[in-house]
Amino acid sequence: MKRHLQKELSHLKKLILSLGAMAEERVRMVIKAFETKDGDLARRIIESDRDIDEAEVEVEEECLKIIALHQPVAVDLRFVNIVNKINTDLERVGDEAVNIAERVENISKRLPVSFTFDFTAMAEKAAAMLKDSLDAFVNQDVDLAYQVCLDDDEVDRMNHMNYDEVKIAIKQQPDRVAYLLNLFLIARHLERIADHATNIAEEVIYMIEGKIFRHREEDLKLKNPPQDFSN
Repeated sequence: MKRHLQKELSHLKKLILSLGAMAEERVRMVIKAFETKDGDLARRIIESDRDIDEAEVEVEEECLKIIALHQPVAVDLRFVNIVNKINTDLERVGDEAVNIAERVENISKRLPVSFTFDFTAMAEKAAAMLKDSLDAFVNQDVDLAYQVCLDDDEVDRMNHMNYDEVKIAIKQQPDRVAYLLNLFLIARHLERIADHATNIAEEVIYMIEGKIFRHREEDLKLKNPPQDFSN
């Protein structure tokens, strides 16, 4: 019975990693679509959303099947529950990629604004956080998971900076509000991708250390104490 359970858990891990790879690919594709203002690529991303939805349902059904047939306990039950939560976050990452693609498709049909927005750093950071959170899950790397949580604060700062830039641009070009709001929403969706990556990292910490890690400020300070430059 135990051998069958381990086989099912191994299969479940493969399913969630496959979904993770799909989510990562969508994020990379939509970043490229945004950088090149490629409306056709954006449309392909939107149309492929069903693939991620179907994969998410398959993972959820596998989790329920394992619980119903094998009644796992302790570490095995924790693993199944964590996979189910990660599954939800990955599906939502796919949704955020679609949201960005819809914005890209919209702005690709409009004249660009005479205002420079560089979302590259924020986009690359969000994509890297997603990759790192999944790597932390695969390798059970708690330090990498903590680092993802720290990186979320940096993405939040970038999002606030982008918001301020959009406000300035709206004042300078009030006739381009619709275009500029699309840019603001793209930044917001990137920030949400980083949030989902952080959720995955928090589940990895729970899987390894057995503690819920939603209110993490003190733990992060302990992991990364402030440096003393007085000497």
